[in-house]
Amino acid sequence: MLIALVAVAVQAIPFSQHATVSQRVGVTDIQIEYNRPTARGRVLFGADGIVKPDRIWHPGADSASRIAFSRDVQVEGHPVPAGRYTLWLLPRTAGPWTMILSRAVEVFHTPYPGEAMDGFRADVTPEVGNHMDAMAYYFPVVAPDSAILRLHWGTTMVPIRIRAPARE
Repeated sequence: MLIALVAVAVQAIPFSQHATVSQRVGVTDIQIEYNRPTARGRVLFGADGIVKPDRIWHPGADSASRIAFSRDVQVEGHPVPAGRYTLWLLPRTAGPWTMILSRAVEVFHTPYPGEAMDGFRADVTPEVGNHMDAMAYYFPVVAPDSAILRLHWGTTMVPIRIRAPARE
């Protein structure tokens, strides 16, 4: 009986674990809340991958990944008001991808809430790096008034440049 209960408990643990990442930049708090899908040997990007080119994709699993800014910021050089957003990407086979911050916050990872809910769109250029099996968001560069938020899954890394006020 005990073995059966342990087996059920192990099966209930999802493949995509919940994660949060936060960073203070100047006087602005930035927090990302998401679920971490794992590659598990699958092809991730491209026509044969689980993330298809030219289709809006939610970079995470289960409920949509959320990003929050405690103060107004600039993302990729464009103003973004303080608040909470969900993060979406439109990957392409060549050239920049489109990053979308949506005002639809409490949504699942599909379907995309639609352009009417877009708070902001900007081009971002993916890079190639070492393989990372579990998707991660992290801040590899932090300065007094700016940071780079990086999304990393498989060998694909997407840097997102954020500028925030250094003082009140």
